[in-house]
Formats: sequence, C-alpha cells, structure tokens
Amino acid sequence: MVRNVAGEMAELEPEDFHLLSGLEHGMRFSRWVAEGKLPEFSGLDSENVDYRLDRCERRGLVERKTIQYTGYRLTFEGYDALALHTFAERDTIDGVGGPLGVGKESDVYEVRSFQPLALKYHREGYTNFREVDKERDYTSDKQHISWFYTARKAAEREYEALETLYPDVRVPRPVDQNRHAIVMAKMDGVELSRAGLEDEQVVPVLDLVLDEMAGAYREGFVHADMSEYNVFVGSEGVTVFDWPQAVPTDHANAEELLARDVTNIVGYFARKYPQRMPDVDEAALADALRADDFETVREFA
Repeated sequence: MVRNVAGEMAELEPEDFHLLSGLEHGMRFSRWVAEGKLPEFSGLDSENVDYRLDRCERRGLVERKTIQYTGYRLTFEGYDALALHTFAERDTIDGVGGPLGVGKESDVYEVRSFQPLALKYHREGYTNFREVDKERDYTSDKQHISWFYTARKAAEREYEALETLYPDVRVPRPVDQNRHAIVMAKMDGVELSRAGLEDEQVVPVLDLVLDEMAGAYREGFVHADMSEYNVFVGSEGVTVFDWPQAVPTDHANAEELLARDVTNIVGYFARKYPQRMPDVDEAALADALRADDFETVREFA
C-alpha cells in the first residue's frame, strides 16, 4: 500500500515541488533521471538540488539508484504530493481525511472542500505493470512506459467518462483531475457485493444497474469491467463507479465487452439470489441495452 503523504504537505516548500516536477519531466525520457540533469529540469542550482533531494528522499517522495550513474525517480508518494499540491493551489480541496477504500489499482480517501468529496489515486502499474500494459488500450502503442504514465492515462480516461456520463447516468459527480488523481463526489450507500438485498429488491436492483448500463451505452460508453464491486446501492438508487477501462461504443470490441458486462452482473445476481432470479437470455438482454430498449430483466426470462 502506498503511504498517505497528506500529513507531510505542510512541511514541503515550493522548491521541493520544483524538484519533484523536474523529476516528473525527466521520467518522460528515462526510468531513472541522472542527477546531473536535475538542475536543468527543475530550474534549481546544483546545491539546491542536492538539498531538495535529501529532503524528499528522507520523506520517501523520491528514490535513488546507482547504475552507470546516480539516478533518481519519483515514488508514488512523490507523485501523490504533486497532485495534492495542484488540487490545493486550485482550491479544489483543503484537507485529506481517512481512507474510503484501497484496491489493487486505486486508493480512495475522503477529502474536505465545500462538501465531503472523495480523492481517488490511480495505482495502475504499481504492483503488476506488465498485466496492465497488456490489457489497457492507452498503453498498447508506447515503447517506453512508466508507471506514472499508465496511472495518469487511467485517470484521464476515467475522468473523461465521468464528465460525459454525469448527470444522465448515475456515476460519481466529477470535480477535478490532475495527473493520476481524480476528485469526485463521495458516494452514499454500500457496495453491491456487501449489500444484503431483500427478496423483493433483487430484480428491481438488477434492473436499476442494467438501466444505467443502457444509459451509458446511449451516452457513448461501455463500462467494460462491470461487477458487484463497481456498484454502490443506496437509498436513492445505484451508482456505477470505476470507469478507467471504459471504451467508447464505436470501439471494435464494444459489443463483446457489453455482453461480458451483462454476463458478469447477471451471473452475480444468479449466484447470490438463485431463488429470486429468472433464467435470462443474456444475448438478447445485451442487444436490448444497445438498442436502448430495456425495461426489466424479466422480459428476457
């Protein structure tokens, strides 16, 4: 798990962020940035670079490696600090609270602003970059890929989807995005995987989820990773979240991915609530979602 650096932000000085930004720039060209390049990239003199490197390394924001030369690179904590600094400068947030969720590809924290919000850091590439590289469209055509490029592209992809879908589809309201981080409305409710639905709620809740999938398709997106872990159930309905892998409906595999989403979500309800679920013609259901001709899953039993 990546450490939360929010508590150390007040200790960092403007020149520290110049150094971190310089490393970010240098990592576009090399996985390890030569120490001698940092004055050019950061705009700091050599003595100040040495001082800032020591400060940032002690705080875990950068790491050092000696190859044929002494090289440095950002850690995820350093990249988090850059994003937090930008959000603070934009007055998007004024404080970070406790964790709301930690997963393989993201960390989510509650943040303070004019209302409670959520801050999501994308972590794609942090633990298993090769698998992400194979599966994500936004890394498939790059020769030199760094983890921070992968995570930033995932955040950009997700934010684009949220901006397109909200408010016509029940997704988290997007607020701001910088680098690998997104600020969005905090969701109310409970994750579908942990929700204990009453018998009479099973089909209606599934209908709500499928209706949001149809709405997303109408607005131009397929989620492409639908599961019981990407839906919140609350008093006002359902919210579908986690959209970094979403594909546009004109994507070559859009129909296949929508069909897979249908199979995943219908299969979950069938496994958990076998006595309340009808047998569903999933292919016909997927066709109806694409045609925006869906009312209830019972029509496909």
